[in-house]
Amino acid sequence: MADLIGSDNAMVRGGVILFAFALVAPPLAAAETMSFGDAVAQLANSCAAEIDANCRGVNLDSNRLKECLSRNQDVLSPQCKSDYLRSFDAIQKRIAARVAVANACMREIVKLCAGSTKETSKSIPCLTTTKGVGARCLQAMTEAGYR
Repeated sequence: MADLIGSDNAMVRGGVILFAFALVAPPLAAAETMSFGDAVAQLANSCAAEIDANCRGVNLDSNRLKECLSRNQDVLSPQCKSDYLRSFDAIQKRIAARVAVANACMREIVKLCAGSTKETSKSIPCLTTTKGVGARCLQAMTEAGYR
């Protein structure tokens, strides 16, 4: 039985890690954002048992998982209650910071990297290595976790 429980916890943690990779895939968040990995690790450490017990079968995307945990607040551990909203908030801030890079770096993307603001993620390697990138753009890339 202990092996079965350990296996279930490993599956939940593995699913949460896959969830993190899915969040990194969307294109492009504000000051001092928590990384996707740190936010998901916090969620996994605090809520793995609750996710396993109450959200089994829920797709591991941030909206559905957050909704499931919110619906089941009455059975969440104090640690999970304390951390899950903070984790989802951190994920949303990082996403918003990545979106902000397109606006903050518009001039650099077009002039220095010959790129398009519609495909900002393709210009990130250029922006991180090219001289002449403005302070506003550099700050946006830092907040987005690109530097």
